[in-house]
Amino acid sequence: MRLSDETLLDIMARFQAEMQKGLGKDTNPTASVKMLPTFVRAIPDGSENGEFLSLDLGGSKFRVLKVQVSEEGKRNVQMESQFYPTPNEIIRGNGTELFEYVADCLADFMRTKELMQKKLPLGLTFSFPCKQTKLEEGVLLSWTKKFKARGVQGTDVVSSLTNAMRKHKQDLDVDILALVNDTVGTMMTCAYDDPYCEVGVIIGTGTNACYMEDMSNIELVEGDEGRMCINTEWGAFGDDGALEDIRTEFDRELDLGSLNPGKQLFEKMISGLYLGELVRLILLKMAKAGLLFGGEKSSALHIKGKIETRHVAAMEKYKEGLANTREILTDLGLEASEADCVAVQHVCTVVSFRSANLCAAALAAILTRLRENKKLVRLRTTVGMDGTLYKIHPQYPKRLHKVVRKLVPNCDVRFLLSESGSTKGAAMVTAVASRVQAQRKQIDKVLALFRLTREQLVGVRDKMRVELEYGLKRDTHPLATVKMLPTYVCGMPDGTEKGKFLALDLGGTNFRVLLVKIRSGRRSVRMYNKIFAIPLEIMQGTGEELFDHIVQCIADFLDYMGLKGAQLPLGFTFSFPCRQASIDKGTLIEWTKGFKATDCEGEDVVDMLREAIKRRNEFDLDIVAVVNDTVGTMMTCGYEDRNCEVGLIAGTGSNMCYMEEMRNIELVEGDEGKMCINTEWGGFGDNGCLDDIRTQYDKEVDEGSLNPGKQRYEKMTSGMYLGEIVRQILIDLTKQGLLFRGQISERLRTRGIFETKFLSQIESDRLALLQVRRILQQLGLDSTCEDSIVVKEVCGAVSRRAAELYGAGLAAIVEKRREDQGFEHLKITVGVDGTLYKLHPHFSRILQETVKELAPRCDVTFMLSEDGSGKGAALITAVAKRLQQARRENVKREQKLRSIQPQDEEALIAREPCRKLFMLKFSYSSVRHPQLQVPLSPGSAGGSLPLPSYLDG
Repeated sequence: MRLSDETLLDIMARFQAEMQKGLGKDTNPTASVKMLPTFVRAIPDGSENGEFLSLDLGGSKFRVLKVQVSEEGKRNVQMESQFYPTPNEIIRGNGTELFEYVADCLADFMRTKELMQKKLPLGLTFSFPCKQTKLEEGVLLSWTKKFKARGVQGTDVVSSLTNAMRKHKQDLDVDILALVNDTVGTMMTCAYDDPYCEVGVIIGTGTNACYMEDMSNIELVEGDEGRMCINTEWGAFGDDGALEDIRTEFDRELDLGSLNPGKQLFEKMISGLYLGELVRLILLKMAKAGLLFGGEKSSALHIKGKIETRHVAAMEKYKEGLANTREILTDLGLEASEADCVAVQHVCTVVSFRSANLCAAALAAILTRLRENKKLVRLRTTVGMDGTLYKIHPQYPKRLHKVVRKLVPNCDVRFLLSESGSTKGAAMVTAVASRVQAQRKQIDKVLALFRLTREQLVGVRDKMRVELEYGLKRDTHPLATVKMLPTYVCGMPDGTEKGKFLALDLGGTNFRVLLVKIRSGRRSVRMYNKIFAIPLEIMQGTGEELFDHIVQCIADFLDYMGLKGAQLPLGFTFSFPCRQASIDKGTLIEWTKGFKATDCEGEDVVDMLREAIKRRNEFDLDIVAVVNDTVGTMMTCGYEDRNCEVGLIAGTGSNMCYMEEMRNIELVEGDEGKMCINTEWGGFGDNGCLDDIRTQYDKEVDEGSLNPGKQRYEKMTSGMYLGEIVRQILIDLTKQGLLFRGQISERLRTRGIFETKFLSQIESDRLALLQVRRILQQLGLDSTCEDSIVVKEVCGAVSRRAAELYGAGLAAIVEKRREDQGFEHLKITVGVDGTLYKLHPHFSRILQETVKELAPRCDVTFMLSEDGSGKGAALITAVAKRLQQARRENVKREQKLRSIQPQDEEALIAREPCRKLFMLKFSYSSVRHPQLQVPLSPGSAGGSLPLPSYLDG
């Protein structure tokens, strides 16, 4: 029975393998360690409050308990209990009568304690093997101990008790919230006093253990979030033969004489029900061999159960152990010498020490699993302990603790004795269930504010459509919240663009300078870029300081690339709302995204850049185009896909552009062709049209921003604000006591601390809750597992709403394009850029699903802009240079045409080169040349006819 350290480590490894087997869906049926889910998902956090009832059914007496849990800044529990007998005729009779008896006793307790008028939650400690599918439900697998009530096995015991209580509906107003195993009750009792407690162990008449397991490892229960208490039922370890090499002849003899041969073999080597019997069998053999009592055997020594575990404990007492041994042996009719007493005492020590060793090996396996689940080098934890053997045996706790610490040196373990037993634990499970239930209602109430119905999303889509039309019309444009700014970008790349171009990209805390080389024919683009930081003091300083900083960055880049003195065409991506009068003129309407540089709003940013270049007086650049980053994104994707007519940015900011029919743009003269419109949709809702879906948290974020009342749609959707919305929700939930034990850390009070990148990390499907806790710890938030689940839900609700709002806005645009072109079905590509779209694990999918649902007649392809808006600026510059060149040639042709004499005209048209003809559609008014008369067919108001190619334009 002596087990070496190597053997114990081997047993520990075997038990770990059995645990894994019990947790697996396919392997559980054949596992000896059943690893039963208990549906207890949380331990007490100290905020539990109220009155709870607890029943403990499973022994010779049945106990009813009223537990008063009061918060008041300290953990305080007051209990009143009453014991009721469990007569044999009740526990071995009819199941219905058993539960009616329990209900009668409960009603008596309520009357005695004057609780009749109160509605109280109840927890039931039911110390028999049950299969649970939820916390308040448990199907009895088999009766044990002396219970044999008929008709209960295979039925839900909670339903049976609920039905029995209906007879007392005048007296009893009770909700059964939890069905609990006694081991779980022990863990919960201790966890109330020590939040580090996540293991419960009972070493008494029987033995068992439970612990908190990660949901992602429990294949028997759906869901991966959080943790659940697993009732190991470790007493059956070895029932499959896994412990045959360490079982002795005495273990086999004891098993054969038991009520359940071949079952609970691990328990039979450990628990109080069997240790005394093992000692008796060993003493009997030694006496028969003449090693004890002079070879004499008493009749009592032959009687099964004559030596009990209490005798073993008494014989092992430190000082009086020897005297106790003599007294016990005398009572058994044995004449024992001094040497006999020492030998018997030694036998007791060996048997009880083996029990502690085996228990320690299995417990060490559980602790190792906990440490590995948490991916910790060192684990700090507490084990809740209960059971008569552990409590009354003088040496047992010390031996157990010592061996556990030797087997798991990388675990700091505290052993905490459960003072009030498992019945209080059932009340604590009920208190926690009650708290979680109430908290869940409050949390769901907050999250419901962010769940948009289809009707609400349709409303957003339709309101966006109205605002788009307002922004395009001259009369309503000044009042429109969606500004619909003409960009004077009228053409898409056609593949003939070529040359070297400089591009600037300003739109966030970083500023990018790029050299873009475009080769025609093969649509090849090569880019070289450098990123420069823009310090906060520059972002919010003077306009002159900002543009001087930009020019300094350009100078550094040209120097870095060896291009000083090169006069290159330049495209300026300026990602702020601008009113343009031409492609190279842009008047800043207002700063967004945290910029506040003075003396810029109302000024032409191209002129400000030119002035800054002049001040430096080192180089000169040809600023061809000022573009928005959204337009740049559209052009980048349009270079690859000719169906691309929409650009979308979902990043720090939020914006969208698209190609609009010139006839619909009243702010610009001309009806032919298309022009790109920069919607600046971030301001959607600034007139209050989204107030029905804005929450108190949106309002708090808006009021604390640099531009209160502005960019409301952007503040509900963009990366700059989503983290801040989450922070406001977390503060509110913490104030309500629903998170972080009601403690708001200083870090959580800091604006901007919860960056949107944390949402992407927290919502990642690959991220375990443990990693979520680590992210929260980086933010100074000491979260429990349950806190982490709530934080993940909050992040999910905020980001989902943002993606749906994006989808509703985009649906309005693509539907407009479909209707404008008179198509039944539209095929269109949207070029997308922005960190939120690219990095968030679910954002792009939700956005696309929303567009599909709200614009079913549009086949929308989403194309990721791989090279950012800087490449787009270079492409716009290249297109603008191509169109500039074409205009210059047209002017030359016009001048040449004016010099033609009428008599030469006929000969000119007849010349060979003029046979390259094209069709030009025009009206009478379009023919303005005084010397060129174009005859049309009689009565026609316009028509088509061939003209020489040099008349193009």
